[in-house]
Amino acid sequence: MKLGSLKTGGRDGTLIVASRDLTRAVAVPELARTMQVALDDWVHVEPRLQSVFEKLERDDLPEAFDLDVAALSAPLPRAYQWCDGSAYLSHAELVRKARGAEMPASLYSDPLIYQGAADLLLGPRDDIVLADEKWGIDLEAELAVITDDVPMGVSPADAAQHIKLLTILNDVSLRLLMPAELAKQFGFFQSKPSTAFAPVFVTPDELGDAWNGSVLSLPLISAVNGKELGRPNAGVDLDFDFPALISHATKSRGLGAGTIVGSGTVSNRDRSVGSSCLQERRMIEKIDRNEVTTPFLKFGDVIRIEMLDTNGASIFGSIEQTVVKYQVAQ
Repeated sequence: MKLGSLKTGGRDGTLIVASRDLTRAVAVPELARTMQVALDDWVHVEPRLQSVFEKLERDDLPEAFDLDVAALSAPLPRAYQWCDGSAYLSHAELVRKARGAEMPASLYSDPLIYQGAADLLLGPRDDIVLADEKWGIDLEAELAVITDDVPMGVSPADAAQHIKLLTILNDVSLRLLMPAELAKQFGFFQSKPSTAFAPVFVTPDELGDAWNGSVLSLPLISAVNGKELGRPNAGVDLDFDFPALISHATKSRGLGAGTIVGSGTVSNRDRSVGSSCLQERRMIEKIDRNEVTTPFLKFGDVIRIEMLDTNGASIFGSIEQTVVKYQVAQ
């Protein structure tokens, strides 16, 4: 089943069920007005949404309409909790190696997670609007899972059962603002603007054998201005799977329904598959040639992120964003 949200009905959008090929959709206000309402009562709402999805696939819903991806917000336009991990330590290893620093041994046993801004999440065609190119604008192609209510102290084994939906995202980073923020030893804020999400969330059954309950083993493809940046496999070189990240996040708190847990930048140690962010490519250049030639994003640049199934069909739909200069309203 595939679920999204139209940019109608207020800040939280209008929940829709989308067809598997993402060409048709139907609004379901009688079942749940918004994605959050559906997640709050998932055990009862999910079977009814699944029934609608099956009818949509049979072309048995006269109220269905052609799906315009540009009309979609993020599937959850705002979330109670967006926390992002660092599941692929090959990414962190490159960054530290480029500056001559060692990886702390604790990172291989204790995951990194930060809390991201969740009050305004971007849709798949929304622009990346920022005031200054000098901030080091970068994309980060990632996976995410969406949970129901998760109790505090959940074990990794039990955490898996709380994963209800999956998606891909672009966790925009402002690389040149990060050093000053991290030097304060209090985490990200200014260097992490709004995150953008794919057109839909999907239920795990849509992923077939690529999903084993904790790991999604398919390439995540990203491109800048039509030129491929990379296609690392999300199931390779994964130091922490999603149940491990969820368990870590619940050490001292529970997670509310609709919590989004990100994987961090998908990264493989095999450099031939490319990268999911510009910073990683820049660090490889510095290590190999002691010269950085890849620029960060500029105004007018277009990024695209997508994951295809084994038949070449788009699973979540594509994220396609343009970097745009922020203009102060007069």
